[in-house]
Amino acid sequence: MTRYGIIGSGMMGQEHIRNIALLNDTAVTAFVEPDAAMAAATLGLAPGATNCPDIRGLLARNDVDALVIASPNHCHVDQLQQIAAIRPLPVLVEKPVYTSQAQAAQLGALARDYPAPIWVAMEYRYMPPVAKFREMVAEATGGIKMLTIREHRFPFLHKVGDWNRFNRNTGGTLVEKCCHFFDLMRVILNDDPVRVMASAGQAVNHLDERYDGQTPDIWDSGYVIVDFARGARAMLELCMFAEGARYQEELSAVGPAGKIEALVPGPTRFWNFDVGPAPTPKVIVSPRNPQGPVDHEVPVDRQLLAAGDHNGATYYQHQRFLEVIRQARTPEVTLEDGAWAVRMGLAAQESAMRGEAVSLA
Repeated sequence: MTRYGIIGSGMMGQEHIRNIALLNDTAVTAFVEPDAAMAAATLGLAPGATNCPDIRGLLARNDVDALVIASPNHCHVDQLQQIAAIRPLPVLVEKPVYTSQAQAAQLGALARDYPAPIWVAMEYRYMPPVAKFREMVAEATGGIKMLTIREHRFPFLHKVGDWNRFNRNTGGTLVEKCCHFFDLMRVILNDDPVRVMASAGQAVNHLDERYDGQTPDIWDSGYVIVDFARGARAMLELCMFAEGARYQEELSAVGPAGKIEALVPGPTRFWNFDVGPAPTPKVIVSPRNPQGPVDHEVPVDRQLLAAGDHNGATYYQHQRFLEVIRQARTPEVTLEDGAWAVRMGLAAQESAMRGEAVSLA
């Protein structure tokens, strides 16, 4: 039996708990959640678990083998440091793993000195249509020259204390929301970025909201272009007031041999079933010669769709993290990967604010 402690059991923490429950021989035994409503919801999902007053109390228990950190973004580095000082267990930490340049050195020390595995939660790698896209992309393109990721989705959801309404807590939208996509760019291209150019801002969402007299400053739309070391280019297009779209994420890669696309629906719970059933994810391969697109449907198990908002990815990620714990494997998504994704996001935020390209070389 592998026993988990959860640090932060709000919306994303509860998705982790639902997916852990689907794994063999696992249990959530303890959690830290200061919000009373979220703590009550957590006990509904894991009735045998104990709500601990703090991380020190959780780590003092003898029934916790691994940790999941799903607290607000700006808490992650401090919490990792606290765990390292008290009892360094295997950790799956949600993205973004840090939120400001000031935390980068602290993260580097953790990467160097932490004696147990740390896995950064980049769920989008494990969405079945994205995984299929990654399997097929080299042959379909003959070598990627252009990679585009489009996300047209719903606005930021309400979180406990509305922490996600302000850049100081999130790192900014191009960090908070988009580090997933910068991670995908690196892993799909198998290369590192050298330059980032961005244009982004707050066009529609949250402008009429006030929290303690403050207007949210979180952005809702933008474009980011990234140049990579071996010459490929990648682009991100983000719009967070487009929840009426059939697909939420669309990936495309093009090379001398052809084009490949992945089409990923948004969370099933947000789909308008008055217009028909939710769309099935698919991958489309379009060779240049002979011409003729070929569709590959990539359905996702209904039980996994019901367990979270990431097309089954959270479950598949946890399967692999469990192998790291039980079989002493190396995490597939390392602290270095998580740091690169944030570094790209921070560069994109800076580029958009300054109106000029930012070098990562």
